[in-house]
Amino acid sequence: MIVLGIETSCDDTSAAVFNGKDLLSNVISSQLIHNRFGGVVPELASRSHIQMVLPVVRQAMSEAGVKQSDVEGIAVTYGPGLAGSLLVGLSVAKGLALSIGCPLIGVNHLEGHIFSNRLVYPDLKPPFVTLLVSGGHTQLIHVPRWGTYHIMGRTRDDAAGEAFDKVAKLLGLGYPGGPKIEQAARAGNEKYTRFPRAFLDKDRFDFSFSGLKTSVMLHVRKMEQADVEKNTPNICASFQKAVTDVLVKKTISAAQAAGVDQITMAGGVAVNGALQEQMRIEASSRKMSLYVPTPSFCTDNGAMVACAGHYYLSAGHNSPLCLAPQPSLNFS
Repeated sequence: MIVLGIETSCDDTSAAVFNGKDLLSNVISSQLIHNRFGGVVPELASRSHIQMVLPVVRQAMSEAGVKQSDVEGIAVTYGPGLAGSLLVGLSVAKGLALSIGCPLIGVNHLEGHIFSNRLVYPDLKPPFVTLLVSGGHTQLIHVPRWGTYHIMGRTRDDAAGEAFDKVAKLLGLGYPGGPKIEQAARAGNEKYTRFPRAFLDKDRFDFSFSGLKTSVMLHVRKMEQADVEKNTPNICASFQKAVTDVLVKKTISAAQAAGVDQITMAGGVAVNGALQEQMRIEASSRKMSLYVPTPSFCTDNGAMVACAGHYYLSAGHNSPLCLAPQPSLNFS
C-alpha cells in the first residue's frame, strides 16, 4: 500500500512516499527566509508553502518512481501548527485525494513525531515512553500501544526548543537557536555557572523553562559585553546542561512510573548530542533501551506523516474531505 505524506505545519515543506516497508522518498524544503527575523513569521511561512508544496510533492513522487495512480492514500498533517501553513497542506492533500480517488488520512503532527522512530526501528513495539521535545512542544507521552497516548507531563510555559531560541537570540547567535547553542557549547565549560533546574512537583512530570531563560538573561545583563562574548561558550554549555538535566531526569522517572523499559525521543531538540548522550547513559544504567530517530526524522518531515498515515489506513481508518486544520490540536 503506497501512501503519500504531506507536512506543512510550520516552516518546512515536505512530502514523502512510504509503502509500509520501505521509505521510497522524503523531500524537505526548509524556509531560510525566517533566519533574518529570529523566528518563524506565519504569513511568510504560508506563502512559501504555497510556492513549494506542489514542486516538493512532484519531486517526492518522482524520486519514489510512482505515478498518481499508484498512490492508495494521502496522509497530511492537520494540526497542531500554524493555521495558514496547515491550510496549504490540507488543501493540496484534499485536491489530490479527490482527483486520484483515494482516502485522505489526517495525521496529528505530534503523533507523526512518535512514528518517526518506527521509520528507523521497524521492529519497535510499545509500550514505551516518548520524550517529544521541539521548538513548540515538550511532552512526556506514555504509549501503551500504537494509536493510544497518555500525556504524563508537558511544559507549563516555554518549550525546550523555544528556550534554546530565546537564549541564542539573547547571546546574538542567530536562529535557529538549538544548533547554534550546541555548537558553541562544545567549546565551553558546563560547570562555568549553575543555572536553576525547575523540577517542579516531585511526583509530576511537567516542565518549566521560563525561569531558566530569565536566569540566563539576568546573568548576561550583569556582564560587560566583552565578557559576554568571551564567555558565550561557557554560558551555552551551562544553559544546555540545565535543560538536559531536567529532560533526562523527568524522562527516566516517567518511564519508571509507567513501568516500561523503553524510551524513545522525538522532535527537533532530540537531535542535540549532549541530550542524547546523557539520556543514553542514564537509560543504560537502569537497563532501559533508548531509541532516537536519525536527525532528518527528528525535524518536521513528510516521512513521519506517511508512516502514521499508512498505519491508520491499514487499520481501515480515514478522514472526511471536510477535515479542517486544528492549530491547537493535542492528544485527547
